[in-house]
Amino acid sequence: MSTLNVDKVDPSTGTDLEIGTSGDTITVPTGAGLTVTDEVKTNKISPATGTAFALGDSGDTFTVPSGATIVNSGTATGFGITQTSFLPTAAPILVNGNMAISQRATSVTGNTTGGYTTVDRMQMQIGSLGTWTLIQEAQTSGAAFEAGFSNAFRIDCTTADASPAAADYLLFNYVLEGQDVQMFKKGTSAAETYTLAFWVKSNKTGTAQVNLRDDNSRMCSATYTISAGDTWEHKVLNFAADTTGTIDDDNSAGMQLHFWLDAGSDYTGGTAPTAWEAKVATDESANDLALGDSTSNDWAITGIQLEVGEYTSSDLPPFRHESYGDNLARCQRYYETQTGFYWFGFQSGTNVTHNSMASCKVEKRATPSGTYSGSVVNYYPNTGGGNDETNNITAITIGDKNGSTFVGMQSEAGAPTDAGYWPVYADARNAVLNWDAEL
Repeated sequence: MSTLNVDKVDPSTGTDLEIGTSGDTITVPTGAGLTVTDEVKTNKISPATGTAFALGDSGDTFTVPSGATIVNSGTATGFGITQTSFLPTAAPILVNGNMAISQRATSVTGNTTGGYTTVDRMQMQIGSLGTWTLIQEAQTSGAAFEAGFSNAFRIDCTTADASPAAADYLLFNYVLEGQDVQMFKKGTSAAETYTLAFWVKSNKTGTAQVNLRDDNSRMCSATYTISAGDTWEHKVLNFAADTTGTIDDDNSAGMQLHFWLDAGSDYTGGTAPTAWEAKVATDESANDLALGDSTSNDWAITGIQLEVGEYTSSDLPPFRHESYGDNLARCQRYYETQTGFYWFGFQSGTNVTHNSMASCKVEKRATPSGTYSGSVVNYYPNTGGGNDETNNITAITIGDKNGSTFVGMQSEAGAPTDAGYWPVYADARNAVLNWDAEL
């Protein structure tokens, strides 16, 4: 074999240079290197041996020019890009899934009927099954805390019911507007599957059931097992797609998440349906945790997320944490509390009527109901009258979803007795006004 040593080979004409002919093998000897300073074009690169080869060295950067794409026709690994490494920009489907907002209270004791009491958007449904303390619980340790969750919703049993009557029930519930679940395409041929993930902790081990319930009274179930007592565990549940029963695209209740915790025989004895079905009562709590059978029992949850599609714990999208302000604003669509009001009215004789407008910070889901508590101090300028502290609210009228609220008040002693109309100034800094538009 002869050897030709040159520093450079240029094409005799044009810009293309050919080395060898079809069928030839170009060999780079061991220990030698082939350096490309500009560009290599090829239809295929294959490993010399085995099934793997390396592109570049550690620290190298590969650039995909503008307009070019990389197509993965098989399985690409090792790029550090996985499903869970992408942070979606859309807000989470569920509001306050990290349990950070609790406008009403942080703890309620002696609860026997459930309702929205502490953590925003989280509802308990209790039908004659025990007495409970409902808490927004701060987290300072444990797996859920290490995963980024500083708060949880917790219930503690204070009066047990080990033998509930047939119609008794206990469940944790989250309700979504129909217009917020349209991406699941329910009731169409392109219907999507559901993934529900959450952190849960209870002293009581066993299997419990979660049901998706739509506005057509159809349901689908999945179960989870609490394996270790008093330990935060992360659960990922999958629910089937449903090509039957479209959900109304409006602000009414379109989908509910029912976490059954205890029930009487009206709701047990059946089978948890893994395919959608018309609701069967005995299927709703077929896997009954019986949480109400002892005052030692408690149950806590945080980090609830609902996703479109089927995921496992290894490829579940990360929980989308919102800022406190954004989370609060989304909660205020359903419930809002305001304090610290000042308003003006007019006094006629010894009667004082305040007509005052207080606007919601966030437009409500629907025209809300209004409640009022706290004291108001009435001042009567330009009359020499005194002041009177009173709670006598005679009317709260909600104008619309923006909460235009007119409050009528009747004074007690201390109002001027002079006839005629006089301006009145009310100091309501210790008053609380609540708007409620929950589902």
